[in-house]
Amino acid sequence: MSVADVASAPAQGTRRPSSRFLRSELGLVLRRRRNLAGLLVLAAVPVLIAVAVRSTASKPGSDAPDFFQSITQNGLFVALAALTVELGIFLPLAIAAISGDAVAGEANLGTLRYLLTVPVSRLRLLGIKYAAIVVFAFVATFLITVVGMVVGLALFGGGDLTTLSGNQVSFANGLGRVVLASAYLAVALASLGAVGLFISTLTEQPIAATLATVIFSTASFILDSIPQVDWLHPYLITHHWMAFGDFFRTPMAWNGVLHGLYLAAAYGLVFFLAAWARFAGKDVTS
Repeated sequence: MSVADVASAPAQGTRRPSSRFLRSELGLVLRRRRNLAGLLVLAAVPVLIAVAVRSTASKPGSDAPDFFQSITQNGLFVALAALTVELGIFLPLAIAAISGDAVAGEANLGTLRYLLTVPVSRLRLLGIKYAAIVVFAFVATFLITVVGMVVGLALFGGGDLTTLSGNQVSFANGLGRVVLASAYLAVALASLGAVGLFISTLTEQPIAATLATVIFSTASFILDSIPQVDWLHPYLITHHWMAFGDFFRTPMAWNGVLHGLYLAAAYGLVFFLAAWARFAGKDVTS
């Protein structure tokens, strides 16, 4: 949210709901060159995957849902393979960069104190920042999905989709499952955004907040792979991310997905409230 946009807002803004602040914040997030460059990198991955699979046989090497072998059967699987690959580092890094910059970036530039002089409550300001993070999570996830589907269908075609259970569903049904899987991952990533927003209120260095958020998600992945701490696995933020593969079973398995949504909601709520508690009493000097 720019200082000029906030400063020009009417004084009654605290009493009358408006989407102006959110539009301003989204404009800043989606028009920044570094963010556009990040989105371009995210969009390039499904293209690289499709070209690689088209030119050579895929060689799966992980326990993730095996979408790679299915790419040649239906181009929709390019989007799913790309999401699987990018969940490891690229998507968390993109969310970390946006959320880590939300408050710390304003403090670092010296604009945060000006934002707080206008008649907008700190809770509303923080809510707008988080809403922009959530929107970015959906934009990033669906950008990968759309690019992957377009490139995949162009190179491999469509038709009926064979699920991971071996059954076939119609193309429209398969397309709907891809949309559901993408939305599920966007919600999961939005919960990581709440973590990044909280960390962003603790520092005036956006790079530090970004790195700390990436370390948080990476540590979750690492802990989730250690069987000796399996009691902790259900509570890790990334534990249910790969459950999006359950949308491609027959019938669809909802247990992991629902647990993932509950956990994402819990992380989002707890860390947003923690960010508010920190930000509400924050002594802003820059």
